[in-house]
Amino acid sequence: GGRGGSPELGPAKRALEQQDPPPRPPKATATPGLGTRARKTPPEREKKVGGDQSGAGFGSAMVNGMGQTRVGAALPLAERREVREGATLGEILRERFGFSGFRPYQEAVCRAVTEGRDVLLVMPTGAGKSLCYQLPGIARRGTTLVVSPLIALMEDQVGKLRAQGFAAERIHSGRDRQSSRAACAEYLAGRLDFLFIAPERLRVPGFPEMLAKRKPTLVAVDEAHCISHWGHDFRPEYRMLGQRLPSLRPAPVVALTATATPMVQDDIARELGLSEAGRFIHGFRRTNLGIEVVELSPSARVEALKKLLGPKERRPAIVYAPTRKHAEETAKELGAAAYHAGMETGTRDRIQAAFLGGELDVVVATIAFGMGVDKPNVRTVVHMALPGSVEAYYQEIGRAGRDGLPSRAILMHSFTDRRTHEFFFERDYPDPALLSALFGALSTRPQAKESLAPRVESDPEKFEKVLEKLWISGGAILDADGGIRRGSEGFLAEYVAQRRHKQEDLAKMARYAEGHGCRMLHLVRHFGDQEDDGRPCGVCDVCAPDGCVGRKFREPSRAESQAIEKILGALAEEDGQPMGRLYRETFGDALDRRSFEHLVNGLVRAGLCEVRSDSFQKGGEWIEFQRVSLTEEGQTRGGANETRFVTLDEAPKKKARGKSSKGGSSKRGASSRAFWAWKARQKNGG
Repeated sequence: GGRGGSPELGPAKRALEQQDPPPRPPKATATPGLGTRARKTPPEREKKVGGDQSGAGFGSAMVNGMGQTRVGAALPLAERREVREGATLGEILRERFGFSGFRPYQEAVCRAVTEGRDVLLVMPTGAGKSLCYQLPGIARRGTTLVVSPLIALMEDQVGKLRAQGFAAERIHSGRDRQSSRAACAEYLAGRLDFLFIAPERLRVPGFPEMLAKRKPTLVAVDEAHCISHWGHDFRPEYRMLGQRLPSLRPAPVVALTATATPMVQDDIARELGLSEAGRFIHGFRRTNLGIEVVELSPSARVEALKKLLGPKERRPAIVYAPTRKHAEETAKELGAAAYHAGMETGTRDRIQAAFLGGELDVVVATIAFGMGVDKPNVRTVVHMALPGSVEAYYQEIGRAGRDGLPSRAILMHSFTDRRTHEFFFERDYPDPALLSALFGALSTRPQAKESLAPRVESDPEKFEKVLEKLWISGGAILDADGGIRRGSEGFLAEYVAQRRHKQEDLAKMARYAEGHGCRMLHLVRHFGDQEDDGRPCGVCDVCAPDGCVGRKFREPSRAESQAIEKILGALAEEDGQPMGRLYRETFGDALDRRSFEHLVNGLVRAGLCEVRSDSFQKGGEWIEFQRVSLTEEGQTRGGANETRFVTLDEAPKKKARGKSSKGGSSKRGASSRAFWAWKARQKNGG
């Protein structure tokens, strides 16, 4: 659209003038009649419990995790129906959504939102966050506006809602102008239960004003961590939400995310103006997910992966590779399908559809795969290298075991993984001097981007990154017509803080991989789940080494047993020692640090020791370190009899070139056979 506003809004405005809207309830913050009366549940619905609805989607629509969509026969838009007068939340849950009861924590959130309170909800993927805006949206009797960052997510949610009989529409760049116009008209006529929009739509001239003409009764901001530059998946277009929300009030706002640390939670609340919001931080513990962390050199990982995914019960599986090249090479070795953002949209669509449909049981992907993918029976998620942050890692392993059955998450890593992250860090976070140079080239008068680039950075891609970071930090102002002006002089401190925070994200992920305690408990504490009971999970490689599928253990040698006795003796004399001091004063140069930490790991697994994080302040910065303490069992029973130690299988020998039969190994696994059968069907048009 130009200065006159978006052309798609014209028919919508006319529709508003020509049609009578359905009756509306009085303007009030709460919907009457939301008591707790019980009602007998129909027998056929007894087994369903409220959650992320997994009903049918858009018929033959195929959606991929990069926001690209190919829609087949879409379900028609349902006619909007008001909820029954006086219905309770529980009755709406049963009558309109078909669930017999709430999942943990859902009811309290739904009640708060329905009563008109702003809410910040942090719950893991698969815990049923979507219902926490969908049910209140229906209970509040109006249109719920949902802001979502990916087309894939929108298409998935709209498809499921339509399948349940709700009037849901979406507006995003993947739809043609006529479809968007029709969606606007339906919204203004009051015929929608839900309208999903991409955040960049709020930049379209006239679009925010159109929304404000018939204000929504609820605003839901999905994947709300995208608004925080402290988060792992910051998206600049989300920053304008805080400016647009006031015009949509008095509708309550619910911000939802699966991965927000306390720091990111505070940033979300600040950016969206949710200072009085109720915070619901729940459910980060996944009781059915056993986590293993395996230290392996990069050259040994593919062979280890083949053994790991060999048994049928460990599939379907998602394997995350650090780069596109790694994804393609690993997929070729496995006889599986690769998936990354550099592939053609149609190819990605077919691979995702085959995986969701059960034709493929292993996909080797970059982080491009996963968002919008809802496959309940993924048994294993493998990371072939260290992820960039604990938040991203937790979100990715959360795609395993959504059906509640036992599943595994395996992380392969070594110190060399940091080099890959250093490369991406330097690419994504340019030297602060470049931002200062661009800031110096700006003035109060708008300048064209093309005139600025040669004065700052010759590489176009690098210049775009410098400009983006300067804008995010407040040092540049981008006008609607593309002009760039000078912003705040305080940008540099903001950017340096962001840069340091990103480095700390990687350091935290490395500490997690090298940690000594329960894997799940570490994650629960990272996200600040205050209601967790704090008990070890009982199923990870630390808590239950006998259940490991990626790690092997052995009894200690005589020399190792003697070293263990030294550690226990030193802790008996002074408990709670810092890890570094315990190592230096007990062994000096007689034992290398890595071997010492393997011994400590063994003591932790045996239940004789525990390792906790601590910190101290130096030069204005907090420095973290680890303390080693004896457990109650360790204080009463020493020795090494119960201790088991980590060893790794020898790296498999590489096959000699030219020895394998056509298509790879002479003995293809089930996953490989499935992949080649699928490829043959694709080639033959099946």
